[in-house]
Amino acid sequence: MALIVQKYGGTSVGTVERIQGVANKVKGFRDQGHDVVVVVSAMSGETNRLIGMANEISHRPVPREMDVLVSTGEQVTIALLAMALSELNCPAKSYTGGQVRIHTDSSHTKARIQAIDDAKMRSDLSAGRVVIVAGFQGMDEQDNITTLGRGGSDTTAVALAAALKADECQIYTDVDGVYTTDPRVVASARRLSKITFEEMLEMASLGSKVLQIRSVEFAGKYNVPLRVLSTFEEGPGTLITTEELDSMEQPVISGIAFNRDEAKLTLLGVPDVPGVAAKILAPIGAKNIEVDMIVQNVGADQTTDFTFTVHRNDVDAAFDVLEAVSQELGAREVRKDAKICKVSVVGVGMRSHAGVASQMFETLAAEGINIQMISTSEIKISVVVDEKYLELAVRALHQAFDLALEDAS
Repeated sequence: MALIVQKYGGTSVGTVERIQGVANKVKGFRDQGHDVVVVVSAMSGETNRLIGMANEISHRPVPREMDVLVSTGEQVTIALLAMALSELNCPAKSYTGGQVRIHTDSSHTKARIQAIDDAKMRSDLSAGRVVIVAGFQGMDEQDNITTLGRGGSDTTAVALAAALKADECQIYTDVDGVYTTDPRVVASARRLSKITFEEMLEMASLGSKVLQIRSVEFAGKYNVPLRVLSTFEEGPGTLITTEELDSMEQPVISGIAFNRDEAKLTLLGVPDVPGVAAKILAPIGAKNIEVDMIVQNVGADQTTDFTFTVHRNDVDAAFDVLEAVSQELGAREVRKDAKICKVSVVGVGMRSHAGVASQMFETLAAEGINIQMISTSEIKISVVVDEKYLELAVRALHQAFDLALEDAS
């Protein structure tokens, strides 16, 4: 008998019929003798509906009241799932984040979990009940409802699994695992049977939408075995673990990630003096704009061209900041380009294999794709290219690194 924490996303509980399907799946695990804690999201589209109503009333809703509002979506789902399980003669009890005592800080709309009181859950599990917890929410020291930000239900599930020392945390979604790349771009993409936390973190940060990055960080920190599965298809899914494959079996590259939401800014002709990078980026940071890749090129005339990328939604605000910085520093020109994308190869096998970068660059060159920026880490190489080449680049790299081969494991 195992203790399993399961999370079902908005698509999985999008209708009454799907909630009943989830109830049947949960009961199946309970009938096998497992203890089950279920975390659910709001029904698909519900959070957007609630936010839309708030925006009709106020252009800048009070964050505390937004948390009170949007947390109701999950409250509907936990009650309906508890009812569905009761109809199947499977005892169940639902809890909001506050009722189960998920303690958070007071950062409304983006709170972080500080502690979890597992007493009620353990008591219910001992009594043979399925425990159902609203994802995405908690309560601060003043008993205010807080939410964890978009995708926070994944984080709730992993946090509960860590607190309960669960044998596995299962994330049920509308895909049957983690793929070598997006199957909508590369039809021959294959499901990975296993991937490391490091690789999954890179994939999530680089644009893979299968898991929310905070949940992967949490799982890695507390060593919670994490599995991605489909609600609608039976299968083993993908296990995310600290264990690496034997070096003889480990592929050099595990996947190709990409992000369309990138934009590039360049400050041309900046005086090449100490501290200039800080003078450029400090005002950007002050506007709460996150910078991703950075490249600095020093010219023969003792000036430098400083280029960096931001999220596409932030490019106009960043450009306005740079224009002011440009005048202050005496730069020659500011440029922006919102028609770029980032493509990355990811794999822990890169640690023990040379030549990955050259193979990546040669593959792109053979397709006539110009590389504008490069960034590397121990297990990742990312490049910025023109967005019109995104799908061509992903397909070419997927083929070059033999990612369409059958999964040997």
